[in-house]
Amino acid sequence: MPDFVYEHKVYYNPVEFALLFIGGTWKMPILWRLSQNTMRYSELKKTLPHITHKMLSTQLRELVKHELISRKVHAAVPPKVEYSISAKGKKVMPLIGSIRDYGLAMMKEKGIKVEGKVKKKPKKIPGK
Repeated sequence: MPDFVYEHKVYYNPVEFALLFIGGTWKMPILWRLSQNTMRYSELKKTLPHITHKMLSTQLRELVKHELISRKVHAAVPPKVEYSISAKGKKVMPLIGSIRDYGLAMMKEKGIKVEGKVKKKPKKIPGK
């Protein structure tokens, strides 16, 4: 396949191009959660405890830009913003499901146990 340019960047194959839209650490987990429920920013943040506010904001903006999710602002004080998966986002969910299944199979193969949520390390209390 010949190289091609999109938004001033050269891509060498369609897989690399697809990863522009769903690649990275956080886009697929965000899409996964929004495929289950419409969520507000704070609800998403609670389900992704290791993501920073800046990264979550950036990823949500990119997913909206690429029309994989929708952002709806409700007229209220304070403003209420909800995110939901779009029709375009729903199309990518079977692929994300397959990648997740592959990841779970690889974890099993490597002897990594999957026992619910990974917990944060407890914070150390100063002086103890």
